[in-house]
Amino acid sequence: MEQLKENLKVAIIEALNLEDVSKEEIDNEAPLFGAGLGLDSIDALELIVLLEKEYGVKVENPEDGKDIFQSINTIAAFIEKNQK
Repeated sequence: MEQLKENLKVAIIEALNLEDVSKEEIDNEAPLFGAGLGLDSIDALELIVLLEKEYGVKVENPEDGKDIFQSINTIAAFIEKNQK
């Protein structure tokens, strides 16, 4: 699970072009939206694409994204639960 979290951080930085952020700066518990990394709704769409492309998991209901994309930990848990 820890390796998954590290890979996720790198993938998010690359997918969202967060050039000023290193993976060490992203706390696994920190919120990704708002006060945390400051991501927005466009970034959420990018994250949905990233999960489908890189991990083969789909966010069926966009409303679920709010819970799934809270933090690195919640994304990793979603991937582990839904990966085939």
